[in-house]
Amino acid sequence: MNRELDHLVPMDFKNADQVPDTHTWVDSPCINSSSSDESVPLIDLEDLQAVEKIKMACENWGVFQVINHGIPVALFAEIENQARRFFALPREQKLLTLRSPGSPTGYGIIPISRVFNSLMWMEGFTMSGSPMEIVRRVWPQDYSPFCTAIDDYQEKLMGLAVKITSLIFKSLGLSDEDVEWFNPKSTEAFLHLNSYPKCPDPTRALGMVAHTDSSLITLLYQSNTDRGLQVIGPNHNWVDVEPISDAIVVNVSDLLQITSNGRFKSVTHRAIVSEAHHRISIPFFFGPKIDVNISSPLKLINDGDFSMYRPISWKEYREIKGVHFDKALEAVRFNNSVVIEKDNAQTTGNEASLGDNVEALKV
Repeated sequence: MNRELDHLVPMDFKNADQVPDTHTWVDSPCINSSSSDESVPLIDLEDLQAVEKIKMACENWGVFQVINHGIPVALFAEIENQARRFFALPREQKLLTLRSPGSPTGYGIIPISRVFNSLMWMEGFTMSGSPMEIVRRVWPQDYSPFCTAIDDYQEKLMGLAVKITSLIFKSLGLSDEDVEWFNPKSTEAFLHLNSYPKCPDPTRALGMVAHTDSSLITLLYQSNTDRGLQVIGPNHNWVDVEPISDAIVVNVSDLLQITSNGRFKSVTHRAIVSEAHHRISIPFFFGPKIDVNISSPLKLINDGDFSMYRPISWKEYREIKGVHFDKALEAVRFNNSVVIEKDNAQTTGNEASLGDNVEALKV
């Protein structure tokens, strides 16, 4: 099997009695360490102070959990049940839905795996829209329960993502006119099912490498089995995001850092694995339509200040992140700053050469 497919096809975790060299992270000592004296903010969306609390959480943490969000707990149970049903299939059946190189849909290892020498202790299934066509390969007659759960979940999460993003923009003092690209018809999302199987030696393996998301925000449901998600907290320590049965985790992601002109920082997070539990997480990556350019609204740029990032689409940013990974935000920063004159809404500096510089970074 060639290297490209090596980084698409998960190993057979069911028969693993040790962590193979291919999945050993020897350069990550104390993988399971975390700080226990901090906790991620928990926000009740029905709280009258929710907007202010969201602002503080975005400024200080880049992540928070929400309750009273309107998603039925029964839907969480059903989406997790269907995820476990899929990942419990024999490896040969799951491979019938294998994601092809360059495709965003199907079964496999996340694309960022290509950046690293070691593989992660996980398998995933990514989709946008209905998964019926691809899951019929494994359930020719019995695909309806899976598809119904996925469709219901995506519909509910899309509504919640729009609501939370609106509250975030409100916390920044932005109106609809300030973010004209943001409306339900101009947004897009990808749903990912993550499986972190039991691991014979969690100190040598890593479920998901430390990273930030490329989306605007990410809404994540995690199974209530064991800790697994960790974030870098305000004190620069790893902090466990404790599973709460009726809560959803909200991550500030890279496009929101760009839109907020750096006021809200994209949160660095990772996943650890367990010897005792098979953990499921389900992130919903939400953002603008893939080819729509976004940028910091003028309202977030003070007189004499500058826009930190150039206008960019989610599609182009994902391509840049595929090359530069954790340096992607730096790659799209304006060189030498671009000073904003709010009175005439003009920029100074050579925008063409800035674009050329970013293109050069892709090589």
